[in-house]
Amino acid sequence: MTAATLFQTSSGGFGTFLVPLALMFGIMYFMVIMPQQRQRKKTQAMLSALKTGDKVITGSGIYGTISGLDGEAVILKISSEPQVKIRVARAAIAQVETSEDAK
Repeated sequence: MTAATLFQTSSGGFGTFLVPLALMFGIMYFMVIMPQQRQRKKTQAMLSALKTGDKVITGSGIYGTISGLDGEAVILKISSEPQVKIRVARAAIAQVETSEDAK
């Protein structure tokens, strides 16, 4: 075998490098990027649907009831007696409690 024959059989070219790279990107897209996009859309829908009276939990673990909405802020009532209200960013709301969670 000559050196030229060895070079021709060992080099697959750019195509053999591109196929595994595309496969890795495809797997990464379906396993990481798509679920993140779905979660972000779900969170945005939840935040835009907030209304007065909803029972929510903030990202820091504060339970409260929404008593007012002010643009990008939310007024949370966290205690009835004595009445305590705090103002938090709308993005700080982690979840809205359902009737089962509120029990």
